[in-house]
Amino acid sequence: MNTKLTLTIEESVIDQAKKYARQEGRSLSDLVENYLKAVIADPKEKQIELTPIVKALRGSFKAPADFDYKEELIKGLSEKYL
Repeated sequence: MNTKLTLTIEESVIDQAKKYARQEGRSLSDLVENYLKAVIADPKEKQIELTPIVKALRGSFKAPADFDYKEELIKGLSEKYL
């Protein structure tokens, strides 16, 4: 059963959200409802099911203990874009 809800939201946010909803072919109510469902969902339900290929690759790479992901990302992006 659907129930009407009144929210107070900044006008510019509403305008942008309506534009986004139109582009997606959805209603603003649908967007808000699905967002709230995602927020209150059981964390166990939020888990993404892994594909067989990803499952097969899982654990096949062991990074060194001192591996700094952020540092490597910055280095790689710097080489690519600078």
